[in-house]
Amino acid sequence: MQKLKISGGRKLVGEINISGAKNAALPILAASLLSERNISLNNVPQLNDIATMITLLQSMGVEVIFDDRMQLNLNAQNVNKLIAPYDLVKTMRASILVLGPLVSRFGAAEVSLPGGCAIGARPVNLHIDGLRAMGAEIEVQDGYIKASATKLQGVDYCFKEISVTGTENIMMAAVLANGKTTITNAAKEPEIVDLANFLRTMGATIKGDGTNTIIINGVNKLNGADYKVMPDRIESGTYLVATAITGGKILLKNTSENLLGSVLSKLIEAGAEIETGTDWISLDMQRSNLKAVSFSTSPYPGFPTDMQAQFCALNSVANGKAEMVENIFENRFQHVVELHRMGADIQIKGNIATSRGVDLLTAAPVMATDLRASAGLIIAALAAKGDTIIDRIYHIDRGYERVEEKLQQLGASVSRENS
Repeated sequence: MQKLKISGGRKLVGEINISGAKNAALPILAASLLSERNISLNNVPQLNDIATMITLLQSMGVEVIFDDRMQLNLNAQNVNKLIAPYDLVKTMRASILVLGPLVSRFGAAEVSLPGGCAIGARPVNLHIDGLRAMGAEIEVQDGYIKASATKLQGVDYCFKEISVTGTENIMMAAVLANGKTTITNAAKEPEIVDLANFLRTMGATIKGDGTNTIIINGVNKLNGADYKVMPDRIESGTYLVATAITGGKILLKNTSENLLGSVLSKLIEAGAEIETGTDWISLDMQRSNLKAVSFSTSPYPGFPTDMQAQFCALNSVANGKAEMVENIFENRFQHVVELHRMGADIQIKGNIATSRGVDLLTAAPVMATDLRASAGLIIAALAAKGDTIIDRIYHIDRGYERVEEKLQQLGASVSRENS
């Protein structure tokens, strides 16, 4: 098993390019099942989760080719298998995103109940209830969601609770359904908008994405598309926090301030100097002292749960006391136990973590429990005294492209080691 070794105490200084968004690319890849025409995608990050989704699509008969420009080309004309097996789905919860496209275009699907990171319940009933409302017959049997439908019908559907992947699945199901579908209490994340833009490029009729009400008028078939995936806002936020905690200066290219409103405001509150352009963000922490910031996670446009671990690390050495409230997942403070090993003073009570900044973290062997916890531990290690060894680093490869290379570009001492 691979580990990361990080020698802390170096300021991050320099510039890096931000990769395409994993959480936008995954549903877009699943949506390629909706058309028999050629799909060309640019800015797809090379990550383990992306590789898993591509393998899943190939197992169904989708032709997938990377060309010499690293453009991803897909064609789902000859899909011959409507099953997403456990061996693939268990490693990535986003595999459930093939459910809606398969039922909508082919009238059937068997998708294993998903696995993935152990950060709390992510109920699949939100996906199932929506498809049932559209006329699908669904049973959960032997660990599989088994669905069938002669033709899905448009429906007015209100999510009982906001779900990003649930919204994406019902959107993809609705684009080929008969009639109009109105989704209320829909997720508003930028990745939802990116999926809608992609589907519109294919000929779908969608309005209201980015709001809590999405209206879709079904069409008979979808065309091909040539599309560029949006930049990864969580990767952007992670490198900004990493730079802030080390007192450095960074320029992020190929990203957008429009994706990071709540994160940028908290970094400014922490003392960072931030400037932005049409496709870049800079952060300078060289003249400021780091101040603790309180926050409460909530669905977009609120503070993202996927940035909680990173700010937890930042607050561990910031001046003052901060309260961090986790409202999305009930089991997402597992990284705090590991931060304690490095000397952090963070107390947990229910869904609230209270930090009191310490002068210095010290290196210790730590273990990553999920993707964003990995990012939080890397950030802590960058600021710690000594050499930190982070185990179970395979989590980071699910969501951060070339993480060592990018950190090395910024002057960090990072290396990957085998156990």
